[in-house]
Amino acid sequence: MNYYLVEISLQPNTEVCRDIMAAALAEIGFESFETSEHGLSAYAPENLYDAEQVAELLHHPPLLRTKLGYKIDFLPDKDWNEEWEKNFFQPIVVNNQVIVHSTFHRDVPVLPYDIVIDPKMAFGTGHHATTELMLSYLLQAQVANRSFLDMGCGTAILAILAKKLGAQPVVAIDIDEWAYHNALDNIRLNNNSDIDVRLGDVSLLGAERYDVIFANINRNILMQDIPAYAQAMHPHAALYISGFYEEDVPVLTEICQSSRLTPISKKVKEDWTALHFEKND
Repeated sequence: MNYYLVEISLQPNTEVCRDIMAAALAEIGFESFETSEHGLSAYAPENLYDAEQVAELLHHPPLLRTKLGYKIDFLPDKDWNEEWEKNFFQPIVVNNQVIVHSTFHRDVPVLPYDIVIDPKMAFGTGHHATTELMLSYLLQAQVANRSFLDMGCGTAILAILAKKLGAQPVVAIDIDEWAYHNALDNIRLNNNSDIDVRLGDVSLLGAERYDVIFANINRNILMQDIPAYAQAMHPHAALYISGFYEEDVPVLTEICQSSRLTPISKKVKEDWTALHFEKND
């Protein structure tokens, strides 16, 4: 999938200013954000990028007494392995139980759950904060012998760990073709060949029902798809969502509750947030 990158410089370059800009960009299709030395880098898939909306936002930003500069680049689809290695993608250790690392890492800690990934897309490892939040939740969840869905699976980290924890069956879905093929590769690397990987969106769920659903995507997609997740859940099934900021919790909780999903708990890391819900019946 092709992406647009908007690099924004801010004066002052504060967390509040970055968060305000990220929230505004998320409203118009941007899905991933990184802080930078001068401000914020924001990524939008080509099919969600609206040049007029971007221009309007950048020329009339929701910031008072702030100087703003920007640069827009088009990022054609490619294999991102080399980029991740050059930028020192570091192993992720969660709760001293699971380690996520790539094939180019050496001398990694020996932990109960070892996951090997080779990211082949722009956001292969996900936001580290949300990845860690969801891995932490998954380690606590009861998934053994329960049906499991990894929605927006990316590199299939969550699906692979769920399988190692005894979930059965395990389904992983992503709309991005690179993600689909990368998930297949990573599943082979981890000897989990019976994970069912599918290319597409929430429309693939059909009449299937799951005991546990994890969706680490972004606020806009979650707002749109939560009712479909609820429809695809068994009574008393669990839903875990992440990929958004703490300020987004009220609106997402409202949508979940309107779909008969009860809030159970919340985890926060660096303002990124994950939520746990259960289906009422």
